[in-house]
Amino acid sequence: MSSVIGIVAVALVASLFMSFTVGANSNSAPIAPAVGANALSTLRGALLVGIVAGIGAVAQGGSISETIGHGLVTGVTITPLAATATLLTAATLITIGNSRGYPIPSAFTVTGAAVGAGVALGGGFAVGTYARILGFWFAIPIVEGVLAYGLAWLLLTDGIPDTLTVPLLAGGVGYALANVQLSFLPSAGGEQGSVAGVLARAGGVPSALGLDAVVFVAFALALLVLAATYWQLQEDVTTGINRMLIALALVVVFTSGGSQVGLATGPLEPVFESALGLPSIALLALGGFGILLGGWIRSPRLIQAVAREYASLGPKRSIAAFVPAFLVAQAAIVLGYPISFNKVMIASIVGAGLVGRSSGSGGVSGKKTGYTVGAWIVSMVGGGAISFALYHVLAAVPGLG
Repeated sequence: MSSVIGIVAVALVASLFMSFTVGANSNSAPIAPAVGANALSTLRGALLVGIVAGIGAVAQGGSISETIGHGLVTGVTITPLAATATLLTAATLITIGNSRGYPIPSAFTVTGAAVGAGVALGGGFAVGTYARILGFWFAIPIVEGVLAYGLAWLLLTDGIPDTLTVPLLAGGVGYALANVQLSFLPSAGGEQGSVAGVLARAGGVPSALGLDAVVFVAFALALLVLAATYWQLQEDVTTGINRMLIALALVVVFTSGGSQVGLATGPLEPVFESALGLPSIALLALGGFGILLGGWIRSPRLIQAVAREYASLGPKRSIAAFVPAFLVAQAAIVLGYPISFNKVMIASIVGAGLVGRSSGSGGVSGKKTGYTVGAWIVSMVGGGAISFALYHVLAAVPGLG
């Protein structure tokens, strides 16, 4: 019994280590365009990353944590020893990349490590799940690159006023946010609820104009955001754009916390259910705390790397990078698909940065991007192999196996 408790304790420490690493690595990328556009300082950006991503982890991290914990291997339940092998492998590889200034994709690394440990435990491959996740991963750079390029082109076109394009984008993001499912908000069916849903029920809002009450409230909130942004731009265009950029950055950081915490907590989902009997929200809180610490302590270097070395973005191209990153990450959370936020942000930054290249005012580092793509592939394959071997090494230790 004491050996089981010891393994669980090691697994918890490994999860905290992994969430710390995620906070330093993946959650720093979303704030980078705002820093690169000089709308925020690096240190202030790191402070906000820790707080906002930690909140997002607790509010939206459940679905991806469930996939990592239960959906990647078949026929077995992940044990504390397998969870430890997964988390130690992934966190170590990501930390090495972090120390060298190369953002290693957490989702690739954790997914590979979780599969490796699960197979070592005797599980089978969840081929259907892999196909869906891989399809989503392959679509990310294409969808985001095209959207970011198109939005950047729209925002940089001289004939279209900023007082039209920026408020419309703000309103669209506001509508999406009003419908985001949050763990601390109840819904009519007892599941997670949204801001629009809670307000519609609390105010007794009836259906109007042929729209569902929740949709109607979401549209009303979007119009408020649009009007507030338009008013700010009328006062001062530069200040309004910078405030829009910072607000979007925080929204994306919040989303990154929800999409990334599951990479640290997912392997422990079965452990919390069977060995500890604790609710998953407690596990998410542990992950959120680790993300907060990682964001505060280690993220400044990665913020600089993404902001300065991958592309030179101004405020408008940064806004163009944030919007598709936010939408894609929220889609991943709804579907329960683990994603690398480094990949999400870099795809958007590259797409928006290409507009700068055509105008001679910005560019994308092809060499740095190439190294990063190579790291993505190596991290997933290497993570699986190392985790598989590490599990067998730990299982051979007397009292652990």
